[in-house]
Amino acid sequence: MKYLKLIIILLSASTAFAQSDAGYPKLNYTKKEVYIPMRDGTKLFTAIYTPKDASKDKKYPMIMQRTCYSVAPYGEDKFPARLGPSELMMKEGYIVVMQDVRGRWKSEGTWTNMTPVIDNKKTKKDVDEGSDTYDTIDWLVKNVANNNGKVGQWGISYPGFYTAAGILSNHPALKASSPQAPISDFFFDDFHHNGSFLQSYFFTFPVFGVQKTDTTSKAWYNNQMILPKTKDGYQFALDLGPLTNADKYYKDNFFWQETVNHPNYDEFWQKRGLLKHYNTVKPAVMLVGGWYDAEDLSGPLNIYKTIEKKNPNAYNTIVMGPFGHGRWSRETGHTMHSNVYFGDSIATFYQNEIEAKFFNHFLKGNGDKNSGLPEAYMFDTGKKQWETFTKWPTEKAGKQRLYLGADGKLSMTAPSAAGSVNYISDPLKPVPYTEDLTTSLGFTPHNYMSEDQRFAGRRPDVLVYQTDVLDNDITLGGEIMSHLKIATTGTDADFIVKLIDVYPADEPNNPYMPNKNITLSNYWQMVRSEVMPARFRNSFEKPEALVANQKTDVNFQLQDVLHTFKKGHRIMIQVQSTAFPLFARNPQKFVENPYKATEADYIKATQTVFNDSFIEVDVIK
Repeated sequence: MKYLKLIIILLSASTAFAQSDAGYPKLNYTKKEVYIPMRDGTKLFTAIYTPKDASKDKKYPMIMQRTCYSVAPYGEDKFPARLGPSELMMKEGYIVVMQDVRGRWKSEGTWTNMTPVIDNKKTKKDVDEGSDTYDTIDWLVKNVANNNGKVGQWGISYPGFYTAAGILSNHPALKASSPQAPISDFFFDDFHHNGSFLQSYFFTFPVFGVQKTDTTSKAWYNNQMILPKTKDGYQFALDLGPLTNADKYYKDNFFWQETVNHPNYDEFWQKRGLLKHYNTVKPAVMLVGGWYDAEDLSGPLNIYKTIEKKNPNAYNTIVMGPFGHGRWSRETGHTMHSNVYFGDSIATFYQNEIEAKFFNHFLKGNGDKNSGLPEAYMFDTGKKQWETFTKWPTEKAGKQRLYLGADGKLSMTAPSAAGSVNYISDPLKPVPYTEDLTTSLGFTPHNYMSEDQRFAGRRPDVLVYQTDVLDNDITLGGEIMSHLKIATTGTDADFIVKLIDVYPADEPNNPYMPNKNITLSNYWQMVRSEVMPARFRNSFEKPEALVANQKTDVNFQLQDVLHTFKKGHRIMIQVQSTAFPLFARNPQKFVENPYKATEADYIKATQTVFNDSFIEVDVIK
């Protein structure tokens, strides 16, 4: 499966750039490979790149990334094509440190996903990513020649998690930390959304669920890679049947077995979450994310909000751009997501005018709170321009309810009479989450976050509500809460809510559209979506069955947006119960463990949505 293996390679920051022509790094940096001892005796493989002109009279700060995806290329004579977060920072000069985390690649130790945080470490055996970060930084500042005693950390995706966990080290030399697309909790990001399993991640489990037997520079998990006979991911997932059948692929995959055996938000998942641990934050923090990040949208938003709440005096900022997962790290020229064009060179603007300024100020400058950057640098995906705010969500926003009318109208006023609409959800004929079959067998989903939703809205098992044509621009900026009033003939159900921007009929195509069969005339652009298993409506720890045919509240949060719905457009909400194989199908019959549901448990159900349901949004005045 060449496409999947390519994606895995791209996940590593150090191998995301072509290695055939090392160019600038080899000419301007020296490289040293070392094993750094941790407090428990485990040694972590670390590559250190130092500018050749470093001296006692010209010292450089260090910028570090810790990764589970390999710090390749290995060998002191081997160099990547680019070092550090950006080309600008590479050329401005930093000592760049790349480390394989515990249990991965050439490092020693045992690997676990989302290493649990130990707040009160009593012995040297009490280790976590915070302690490994502390021990690494302590060794670096004492042993790397010509460093200025200041360290910054950055990373995207899983390296973003290690960066976010590294904040908890609170080493005095760690002056700046930028978790980018970080995972904060595996029950709400990446592999699950509100506890619903992302079956679109099914092919990733070999990367995360196989232990290596020794230090290595070669992938040890390839023999578990699935090689499907079809190129249609929807069909592959449908043919797989109930998730109990996955054991034929992953019987010996420890992470799959952990996932299957922990269907609820129990201690296993809780102790892997980061948010409850940010009681003391000392380094300057800049969270970075993409509004169309299909993997880790929750992480940057919720880590930022948590630090703001618990550490109001910390330097804590957030940047959200018009990007998919990690796409701000490389320039594509024309900034696109799916069929939507946002402008040119937006990644370069971020790298030069935001990211480099942040690190330069705290690692090379005086490091006070006057960095010259705003609290929140947020891209309006409707206006297609950057906006700045003194806090996020902004105090300029007010709450507005959008009611789901029984006549299909999306209204800002409550209904005058009771009403409802229903649809039949059949888990054996689930709604596809995308029309793009080329991405449905990928490592993780991507394009669906801004894709045209006409294909879904024209099915009978998807409810559609929309406003009249807007007379004025309306900017939604902040949080979104879905308040559904539902009933079902089953005893369990998922409910998926999608916020959509309906373009006018005269919307022209942009010149860079990748799919020439798509027209932006009347395009239904996804702006935000989320799933909620009704079983978790009252508690993620203790699921409860629905009572058939009983009106029930199902409330849940969608991730934040900053999107202006322009005059002449419409605001649309879609409600459905399947989006396959993005999310695994809910059997619609309550079972204690959905991963162990049998074919007989999957039943049709009639879902009813009452017209006192509403979506609460933040509208910026």
